[in-house]
Amino acid sequence: MPDLTPELIAELQTLDTPTVCNALELVAPERRGYGYTTQPLVCTRPGLPPVVAIARTASIRAAHPSDLAGAEARKLSDSYYAYIDGGPKPSVVVIQDLDADPGYGALWGEVNSNIHKGLGCRGVITDGSVRDLPDAAEGFQMMAGRVGPSHAWVHVVDFSRPVTVAGMRVRDGDLIHADQHGAVVIPFEVADKLKQAADLISRREHVIITAAQQPGFGIEALRQAQGSAAEIH
Repeated sequence: MPDLTPELIAELQTLDTPTVCNALELVAPERRGYGYTTQPLVCTRPGLPPVVAIARTASIRAAHPSDLAGAEARKLSDSYYAYIDGGPKPSVVVIQDLDADPGYGALWGEVNSNIHKGLGCRGVITDGSVRDLPDAAEGFQMMAGRVGPSHAWVHVVDFSRPVTVAGMRVRDGDLIHADQHGAVVIPFEVADKLKQAADLISRREHVIITAAQQPGFGIEALRQAQGSAAEIH
């Protein structure tokens, strides 16, 4: 796995997630139809910078008690947290809720946000629920299918395996970019090309937007602006 350097993180954080998706259409056109969230998520802290981090994956249930108890349950919990602590950082936890009613109980709130932040995580992306919004760890992003009040019988079922959250398929070790719009998996081999591609798109769009803001703008001006934009390389 290539290194996720502070320089690359800073570069990718200058882009919002829709811009990353646009840039991927240039540098990895085969990714145009997949690799990003296609279902809505609640972003609890839209003012935070984009999350750029390495995925840790897990699945949970909450509608019924775990089949494990006592020492076995503690062992699974300890193994999960050891997994979160291991591997490259910063990380982001991507968790699939397996319940028929995803979000029946929340794994995420004041306690787990602080534990995970302490273990090097920048946030969570889940189709389950989150709670304790005012008391979550400072700077920790939570993107979820919904907000709910209870944790019910929430428990980790499995971890480190591929998951699908809000239509986005994620594997352990994937590079994730996420903000208030949703999330996308970035292929490592094109990560350092996205800023340049985004700048090209921005220059093209600027020509069209500037034209659209002028008095008397009409279809002929639009056609001319589109032609000029297409010539920018």
